[in-house]
Amino acid sequence: MKGINAQDITGLILAGGRGSRMGGVDKGLQNHRGLPLALHALKRLQGQVGHVMISANRNLATYEAMGVPVWPDPMVAVGAAGALGEFPGPLAGWMAALRHCETPYLLTVPCDTPQFPLDLAARLSQALLADDADIAMAACCEDGKVQLQPVFCLFKATLGESLLAYLTAGQRKIERWTALHRRTSVVFDDPQAFFNANTADELQSLQRPGA
Repeated sequence: MKGINAQDITGLILAGGRGSRMGGVDKGLQNHRGLPLALHALKRLQGQVGHVMISANRNLATYEAMGVPVWPDPMVAVGAAGALGEFPGPLAGWMAALRHCETPYLLTVPCDTPQFPLDLAARLSQALLADDADIAMAACCEDGKVQLQPVFCLFKATLGESLLAYLTAGQRKIERWTALHRRTSVVFDDPQAFFNANTADELQSLQRPGA
């Protein structure tokens, strides 16, 4: 099945969160088998796309040392009063990346899921073209139910204006914004590929042999 040329996709690693469930640490810089989590994501993503960026809001020099562009969340006018405010959550990182994305497509992954599928970009791009969609989102089957993985998302870079309008209106839920567009999903067989380390205990569990 035909997919999108990898050179036409920019990958974005989301490392701009507060890490509140991990004690407020910068999650992307936490050690996983000798390397920062974000670097694991970078190495896993580089073989799938033509370009990679990182979304981060602190320790920017450390992320820049990984060798790819790093962009913090944008500050934009929010609400009728035009007050400046931050866009919390992953969509802020998406917006920052779209302002600098020079390819037709953006693929997003979180920094805390070091075992995401090696064919993520290929399968999402195949589905996006086959279903004539604007957005393709990963999913997995857990306990007999299909669970969307909204931060694993491939979408057209032309959706930037729509995303900006959504965020400016004070909205922040990924699934609600993606539902405004032609969206398709791809179910991956292994739910463990999407296991994310939200807490120190979950990160520790990834260190075990066979994890």
